[in-house]
Amino acid sequence: MTTRILIADDQEDVRIGFTLILNAQPDMTVVGAAADGTTALELARRLKPDIVLADIRMPRLDGLELTRQLAGPDVMDPTRVIVVTTFDLDDYVTTALRNGACGFLLKRSGPTLLIEAVRAAMAGDTLISPQVTVRLLRNLTAPTTTVPTTTLPAITVPASPVAATPVAARTDGADQPGSANGATTLTRRELDIARGVAEGKTNAEIAADLFISPGTVKTHISNIQGKIAARNRVGIAAWAWANGHLTP
Repeated sequence: MTTRILIADDQEDVRIGFTLILNAQPDMTVVGAAADGTTALELARRLKPDIVLADIRMPRLDGLELTRQLAGPDVMDPTRVIVVTTFDLDDYVTTALRNGACGFLLKRSGPTLLIEAVRAAMAGDTLISPQVTVRLLRNLTAPTTTVPTTTLPAITVPASPVAATPVAARTDGADQPGSANGATTLTRRELDIARGVAEGKTNAEIAADLFISPGTVKTHISNIQGKIAARNRVGIAAWAWANGHLTP
């Protein structure tokens, strides 16, 4: 099945760029584009897209209000909305999630994360840009900070017992698999990669740090997700912070 996407952004180059990226995917097609929030709302109600990509600062109707009208808690037939913005502000994140957004991306996150966010939304998951996730998780783990509950649904923390069990690296080889005392064990290499994900690094940045290929990083991330029952990179980041592999 093809995911039908509507793009709402007041910058023409952004609309064109997103269209080229998404239409290049075999399972995605852009069915419309709007330069302001009011037009986007009208198109969304007429075209019934699966996903709306909404910028925050738009004329006539901003992206946060557009999100509320399309996906808010009082909407009978909500549309999946992913907020994509230049502005990395906590107030925007919490308002977007409170208004029903199923993703929050920074425009500088790149095409790979954009595609992943669309697929995550279609799977019923929520994806947030790694840079934003790191900050939210730091606030979550800081003993003197109270994080509003509206931020919590966006952080995909695995619900299985594995998520609550600290995972230790083996010391007999970077890629040596195994388990200890019945608990899932990540290799040292996998732990290094999990830390990189939790720090908001891309696959290319992690690969450069560890002197391996981005493809190898991707394979390790898939293995990590299977071991700790994380659905995506956000889940890996949450697991790493929750289990003390990074500190605020």
